[in-house]
Amino acid sequence: MTVSVDLDNRPPLSFYLSVGLVAGSIIALQIGIMRVFSVGSWAHFGSLVVSLAMFGFGLTSAVMCVGKGWFERRWLGAVKVALLAFGPLMVACNLAAQQVPFNAIFLLSDPMQKWRLLANFVLYFLPFLAGALYLGVVFLKAKKTFNRVYFADMAGSGLCGLSVLLAMYVFNPENLIMAPLLLWLAGGLLWFVSMRDRGGLVAIVVVAVLSAGAHYLLPDALGIPKLAVSDYKGVAYARKFPDNQRTYERASPFGYMEVYSSSYLHFAPGLSDNAAFNLKTMPENAYLGLYIDSDGPSGIIKDLTQDEVAYFRYLPMYYPYVLKQKPDTFVVQFGGGISTAVALKEGSEHVTVAEGNPAILTAFREDKGLRAFTGDILNNPKVTVVDYDGRLYLAHTKNHYDVIDLSLADSAGLSSPGGFAIVEKYSYTREAMAAYMRALKPGGILSVTLWNKEEPPKSVLKLYATMVAAAREIEGQDVAKNFYVAAAYLSTSTVLYKRGGFTPEDIAKLNEHTKAMSFDEIYYPGIQIDTAGLSQILQDYRDQFFYAGPPADPTAPSDKAASDEPHDKPPPELANASGAKDDGAPPPPLVPATTMGRLAWYFLVNGGWDKVADQYVFDTRILTNHQPYFAAYIKVKDLLNFLDRLELVQDEWGYLLLWATLGIAAIFAFTLVLFPVIFGWRTIFSRYPGKFGTMVYFLCLGLGYITVEVGMISHFVLALSNATVSASVLITGMLVFSGLGSFASERFFERARSFMPRVFLAIFAILALYAFAIDYALDWVGTLPYLLRIALCLLLLLPPAFLMGFPMPTAMTALGRLGKDHMFLWAWGVNGCFSVIGAALVPIVATSFGLPAVVLVGAIAYLVALPAFFSVLKPLSEKRLAVA
Repeated sequence: MTVSVDLDNRPPLSFYLSVGLVAGSIIALQIGIMRVFSVGSWAHFGSLVVSLAMFGFGLTSAVMCVGKGWFERRWLGAVKVALLAFGPLMVACNLAAQQVPFNAIFLLSDPMQKWRLLANFVLYFLPFLAGALYLGVVFLKAKKTFNRVYFADMAGSGLCGLSVLLAMYVFNPENLIMAPLLLWLAGGLLWFVSMRDRGGLVAIVVVAVLSAGAHYLLPDALGIPKLAVSDYKGVAYARKFPDNQRTYERASPFGYMEVYSSSYLHFAPGLSDNAAFNLKTMPENAYLGLYIDSDGPSGIIKDLTQDEVAYFRYLPMYYPYVLKQKPDTFVVQFGGGISTAVALKEGSEHVTVAEGNPAILTAFREDKGLRAFTGDILNNPKVTVVDYDGRLYLAHTKNHYDVIDLSLADSAGLSSPGGFAIVEKYSYTREAMAAYMRALKPGGILSVTLWNKEEPPKSVLKLYATMVAAAREIEGQDVAKNFYVAAAYLSTSTVLYKRGGFTPEDIAKLNEHTKAMSFDEIYYPGIQIDTAGLSQILQDYRDQFFYAGPPADPTAPSDKAASDEPHDKPPPELANASGAKDDGAPPPPLVPATTMGRLAWYFLVNGGWDKVADQYVFDTRILTNHQPYFAAYIKVKDLLNFLDRLELVQDEWGYLLLWATLGIAAIFAFTLVLFPVIFGWRTIFSRYPGKFGTMVYFLCLGLGYITVEVGMISHFVLALSNATVSASVLITGMLVFSGLGSFASERFFERARSFMPRVFLAIFAILALYAFAIDYALDWVGTLPYLLRIALCLLLLLPPAFLMGFPMPTAMTALGRLGKDHMFLWAWGVNGCFSVIGAALVPIVATSFGLPAVVLVGAIAYLVALPAFFSVLKPLSEKRLAVA
């Protein structure tokens, strides 16, 4: 039996709990999709799909605005259909999406990839549409008490988001869909209890059981994957080795961690080719492969015998031990433990090693197999473990070290093709490098090794510029004597910084070792570098990407006549592989990345690098805590020039896709926003005053809230060291505290006209302060025990998030009480649509202008909303009321 309930007058508690749990299941589904895409392909595409949730709200709003009368008459049926469809859709669409995997690498070469991408978008859009329909109808029926319903929505979403974080310990990524499914079931049951609908109770239980059964049983029955891992993810290679064996597996919010063994695993990071000729025997089965979210491998090296230790001398992380005997060593990031093993075997008296991922420390401390393989390295009496980021420890410690090592901390991961371009790398920023340098003893050595597989060079040039900038903070302007750089072509690059500078004896020893390894000397004090060819080198690099052929000859035959000739000339880039020019076509670049690296160091230490960087084909700006990105190498001014040659920059497609997403989001957002206006201008909106101001108001709220939320996630990685945890904590804090603000806003509604301007000004002031000052607090928070870090991060969120909970419910309640029902629905959609635009805008603003600019955009949006707020409060005239 179904009983009609007036949701504007004392609805039961079960109603509010239902709203919170169903809204929470939507958030949980978003986080679940992010995890699925992070493990299966690349997290970047997961974030794109998640943005479809807000499009679901926008489309629902547009349809309900035009068909308001229909939904008011059939609201119970609409809610029932939406609820019963939501759970099955999330399971079915997730399974279906795994059968049409998208790979950006083949976006140009395989036309089907575009349709696969579209299929993923559509499939993941459908469950969000059902969830949005449920919330939209509920909001419509409870518009006069929107503050309370919005509180239930926000608080439920936040708390359920935190529950998904805990669920990651229970469910592997392929089964994480069960977390939003269980939340949906709980919310649906409470809804039908509040409506006293026994039939609905039975139906949702049956549907939930069938959905869970389909998820667990159908894949095995049909021979299809529950989670399809791209063939281009690192773990996919390990799984194809004939003798592969997974020796360790653990799921947690800190990543899905797997360890594989195989005789085919020859992970030798930067190993000199000379090792094969000079070592009597190479260590056999020396490595295990560590994969986190299918990325890797990070090499886990076995405990080598004394006869095998000579192998370490052929690795780039051996460099500081050429000069330092029995040093006190600090390893910035444990990773798979290679740097720690090298430090111990090369005679370090003591090794302090830091690791910000608790899952890695747990594995190496507790798993018997890993302990036996590595010689129980973390329990070695010479080893002290710091269980948070090394950059934070060194920034605050009073201890000093002979050697500080940061070697290949990111596995193979700074150049994953088609990968997630926008990932914070705080360990490599100028601030981090300066902290490492200050923590050295006099004569101490900082050794940084980075993958260098790019031609033209990209990431290493950013590293070089960043380390020089940091050194100038420590040593002053003259840093020529403080660096030594060696590289293996298209393999690794190692930068050594010595506090106080390298002596001639030091340089002689390092050069001797470099020659013995057949590495390239990129820079050392006193090196002679010929800069005469710089202009040609820079031009050759630009021509490699932008050369459009020789100027047209006006006396030449027409295009048609030329095309009819039987012996057409090949394209310029293929005309002469030896490098000679034909008809003015430029040869391929005459110098490899090695020569460009040498030139870069010359101008970095002698001045003039800024001018060279301006002319270089890619962006080589230094990394800072405000712009910590080994990414976005394509300069904004060159974006359009790359549109017809994307195959040349496959490793930047993740970044380029952000711009495409922003354009697509803007088109769809404005279409959905204007749809109700176009179709209902004469019949609906003509009688509502303040239409434009209302649109601006909700546009600013949607853009401002999501910009602050997503931007702060990147800031909080500073303290929490993990993007998934940061996102979950941030979302939880923002939504719960905003929900509390929504609940409190009802007390101030009657004096909103005078009270809300103060709220907007307070939000602007707090966000402007946080934009530039919060990093200092987060750096300190990051040194504390993990649970305390989470608590303090939530405390930092409380002031702005609480106040940001006031504007939306105050305005929505005002629209409801003023009788602007159609505008009530339309405004909700405007907010959702511009949230999508904000989400797409954040990484572009962050890479171009820095993370403080992201938060400032949010602050300015709330400031602009202040005058627009008064348009929302305009009442209907008597004449318009009569028409209504």
